[in-house]
Amino acid sequence: MNSKEKKLEAFGQLLDIMDDLREKCPWDKKQDWQSLRHLTLEEVYELSDAILAQDQSEIKKELGDVLLHLVFYAKLGSEENVFDIADVITSLNEKLIFRHPHIYGDVTVANEEEVKQNWEKLKLKEGNKSILSGVPKSLPSLVKAYRIQDKVKGIGFDFPNPSASWKKIEEEFAEFMAEDDPVKKELELGDVLFSLINHARIIGINPDTALERTNQKFIKRFMKMEAMVAEKQDKLENLSLEEMDLLWNIAKLEEN
Repeated sequence: MNSKEKKLEAFGQLLDIMDDLREKCPWDKKQDWQSLRHLTLEEVYELSDAILAQDQSEIKKELGDVLLHLVFYAKLGSEENVFDIADVITSLNEKLIFRHPHIYGDVTVANEEEVKQNWEKLKLKEGNKSILSGVPKSLPSLVKAYRIQDKVKGIGFDFPNPSASWKKIEEEFAEFMAEDDPVKKELELGDVLFSLINHARIIGINPDTALERTNQKFIKRFMKMEAMVAEKQDKLENLSLEEMDLLWNIAKLEEN
């Protein structure tokens, strides 16, 4: 691994390159906060894909892309004289020190859970009006539900055990099945999904990761079905549901 001096040198070079790009590159000169926002989201999702695939080479590459965007935003801030990269890092350092009194202060913690509880309490001291004020509005719904539940757990608002959270799923599913009004049924389905996400969290499963693995598994099997049909100079849409089910099972067996 590189020395601290080497790491600082590499980061300094990145800042110099960012200055050059902003001054000399037509594309980089044109970018602003809004034009970069959706690109940043894409880069983060690409990093997520690399992490799920456990591809270390891709993770390194995608981390670089995300870092470039962070430096780019700091550059925009410096151009507007509101903050620069040093301000960003200093603010982060101060927050990390404040929220880790068990390392930089005299607070004692017994485990990870106490660290998380202290974290949420300290955020309120920083001026947050609600435990949930830090949950981004634009998060995907599944991820948002998980973060909401994880945050309120930090102050003790949680089911006592997996059996209790599973019972809640059964209750919500029964209400969903009993509801006939389409509008109310949609709300009940939301309660079912929220409860499933909560139970997954309690038993130590990240539901977003679990769902994405199933998405990838489905894509792989379906594309295998398409390939098998293509070998016979045919298309899936020409097959009956029973024939497609047979191909699905074949693809599943070959996968295993």
